Amino acid sequence: MAHLRLGDDAPNFNAPTTDGDINFYDWAGDNWVVFFSHPADFTPVCTTELGRAAALNGEFQKRGVKPICISVDNVEDHKAWASDIGETQGTALNFPIIGDEDKKVAELYDMIHPNAATTHTVRSVFIIDPKKKVRLVLTYPASVGRNFDEILRAIDALQLTDAYNVATPVDWKDGDDVIIPPSIKTQDISEKDYPKGFTEIKPYLRTTPQPNK
Repeated sequence: MAHLRLGDDAPNFNAPTTDGDINFYDWAGDNWVVFFSHPADFTPVCTTELGRAAALNGEFQKRGVKPICISVDNVEDHKAWASDIGETQGTALNFPIIGDEDKKVAELYDMIHPNAATTHTVRSVFIIDPKKKVRLVLTYPASVGRNFDEILRAIDALQLTDAYNVATPVDWKDGDDVIIPPSIKTQDISEKDYPKGFTEIKPYLRTTPQPNK
């Protein structure tokens, strides 16, 4: 089975979801996508995760992002579980969950790791851009809940570095200074490209205020 790597095309598929049957590419349209898997319905960690993702609906929309989830349970189970998510987490489910009983989509995205579990998906996260390219991959074990603040932070960084010739430093958050790539020599740093100026810490480490703030 091929492993998806950064820059690969995200595989397309047709599947049933809690919002009806979809073609993944058609559903995604020109949006960014957060595609994440959970091991099983009616499980405690997953319930908190999907509730958190639902509560972040406004943050996803601001960034042009559509979330979608998957497990190897069927759509009817997903729909029954959705009421528990709304009841316990305070936000009704507002994105689709894919039913993948035959594991075809999970296998397409290498979400089943036999050394961890042969029947359930691990907690995979794929951030996919509007060109359907895989831009970031995270993999958590079933016992560890994800940090959706980090997922949003990574999306902010991806969108910023796509729009400007910069990189983000450790623990960067939206509004922090960014880094001028080492491919640009200090003497070639132009006011046009970096109008807010820059600070040279080392010849290879130059920071500049975030350009769109």
